[in-house]
Amino acid sequence: MEKSIRNTRTRGACSGATRLGTGFAAAWILAALPGLAQADATIAEVGGTKISIFGIIDVGFLYQSKSGSNGKAKTSVETSGLNPTIIGFKGERDLDDGLKAFFNLETHFDTNNGMFHGSGDASGNGSPLFRRQANVGLSGDWGSVTVGRQYGPALLAHIGTEPRAFKEQFSTVYAWAYNQYAATNNATGGDRNTNNDVGIFFSNAVQYRHTIGPVNFGILWALGGQSGNNNDNSAWAVGASYTGPVTLSGSYQVIKDEATGNNNVTHAGVGAAVPYGPFTFKTNFLNAKNETRAGAKVSDVDSLSLGVDWKWHPKNTATLAYYHNQDDLNRNDETDNIVISNDYAVRPDTTFYVQMAHIDAGSAATIKTSIVAAGIPAVGEAATLLNVGINFRF
Repeated sequence: MEKSIRNTRTRGACSGATRLGTGFAAAWILAALPGLAQADATIAEVGGTKISIFGIIDVGFLYQSKSGSNGKAKTSVETSGLNPTIIGFKGERDLDDGLKAFFNLETHFDTNNGMFHGSGDASGNGSPLFRRQANVGLSGDWGSVTVGRQYGPALLAHIGTEPRAFKEQFSTVYAWAYNQYAATNNATGGDRNTNNDVGIFFSNAVQYRHTIGPVNFGILWALGGQSGNNNDNSAWAVGASYTGPVTLSGSYQVIKDEATGNNNVTHAGVGAAVPYGPFTFKTNFLNAKNETRAGAKVSDVDSLSLGVDWKWHPKNTATLAYYHNQDDLNRNDETDNIVISNDYAVRPDTTFYVQMAHIDAGSAATIKTSIVAAGIPAVGEAATLLNVGINFRF
């Protein structure tokens, strides 16, 4: 399995131009969810239907002290340091009895070359135009129901407790994504689930979401679509967060094999965030178990993260974070990571950022324990990476 993780398709997915990339900054995921904060611009309102557009353009420079097999330094133009580069459309109309109908369409591309971003879907399924969202739903005082391709509720639950809010570079978004990609991405006849894209985007899915007081939660089921069997190729996920004097989060999701219905991926997480004056202290723990379709154990990765945000100026937020990722079945597949960053919000929709990471990788480190978008900079060695860029939102 470790060899398959490093195959051509996975290496391409991790390269600067075609990496799988995820990108889950809080405001831009929550903006797409009914009943939560919106961040968009209305471009048309016809017959009571409001149509909106939103997007992010994010690009910068990335220096890393070691890279590839030769271990030499490299500097590159990199897309998506804080958030993914995306463009999306939303629509909403009022119905009778307090109901609203809505739709979401959201695509993902790379700023450095303008190409569509790579997909984490099963091999042979192509790259979807609307990789991130293509759905329609209903909402009301009772919550919302969304049908189609969409974000799963598990990762959403932890945005407020992950030390860097799952930023596109240098966060556990990659330990999350690649641990749920490797056991589900093969071609027909191999371990795979065609409804899962890196454990975050789900196809053929229905999700119920609701907020009750300080608790927000979601429950999702991705239908398997297999003849005579509702278990094979399915996936299900739950996630919840409590926002009060402190923030708490929890999640659990299972991704099942297309042919055998075995739990190819089982993923769980808990987290907490505690504010104290200008500081917010955060901790998050994630565990991902991978198996083959026959049930043989492949990996069991723990991801522990600790961090603190410091709002030291009305326009500046500094973050210090520590990440330790390790596969319990292969103790040398591990990384210890320290990240320091500062986001300067010139205005609410424009941010200049600088972020630096020190990566100490074990002798058998793989993308499953990486916090870097392009994978482990140097296996068995330490490396330093510096990323500076601009994040433009509309």
